[in-house]
Amino acid sequence: MVLEVAPPLPQTCSSSIWLWPGQALFAGPSLDLAPHSGSVWCLAVGVDRPLTVLTPDGTTREAHSVLIPPRLTHQLVCHGGRLVSAYLEPTADRAESCRRAFSTWVDGIGVHHAAEEHLTFVPGDDQSACLWLDLAAPATEHVIDPRIVLAAARIRAEPAVTLSSRELAAEAGLSESRFLHLFRDEVGTSLRRYRLWVRLLAAGAAISSGKNLTTAAVDSGFASPSHLADRFKATFGLSATQLLGTDATLRTP
Repeated sequence: MVLEVAPPLPQTCSSSIWLWPGQALFAGPSLDLAPHSGSVWCLAVGVDRPLTVLTPDGTTREAHSVLIPPRLTHQLVCHGGRLVSAYLEPTADRAESCRRAFSTWVDGIGVHHAAEEHLTFVPGDDQSACLWLDLAAPATEHVIDPRIVLAAARIRAEPAVTLSSRELAAEAGLSESRFLHLFRDEVGTSLRRYRLWVRLLAAGAAISSGKNLTTAAVDSGFASPSHLADRFKATFGLSATQLLGTDATLRTP
């Protein structure tokens, strides 16, 4: 993989970000993303042209739609076209339906969504964003161990509180090691990464509601605005400053 520093995005571009419990959606201009590793499933669709996914082993995959699993370090190259990407929390019921929409997998990456031809439009409002998400990842029942469901709910309810794995394991009636293994198996990502994802969503929602970066960072459990900025770039491949440079609109339908 060639490590590249993402340059600032054009000031003339605009984008929208929708935040819901369990998922987020980005729609807008091509993003020059640095290599990164997310905490959740990422469905990316190139609206105007195919996307290229690069991984550290030098493997290249090209398709109009790709599904990238949690914890996989990768670089997404958009080739200047418009991009729509959905971030699906592994505990959300939509994640399973999205995975089932891919019949072809290359080294863990899904290529060619079954509804790919219907996903090549850029949502412009809440209604079209919901339509896009329903086409890409229809809501369906995803059965997870109820002990893990409760642990995940505890984390979402208080994102700024760092409940230890020992505390969560005790509440679940499990040993700490068994709890951590079960959490990873059921959720698809580690407890640490899941907590980070929840905090990033909480920070985004806080900013959307009008809070400044410092308040949003502290209220969401980050040590400082710089800590939030570092985690944002490591997760999404670009800095919050770069994203805001696209005049991004944050929406919480």
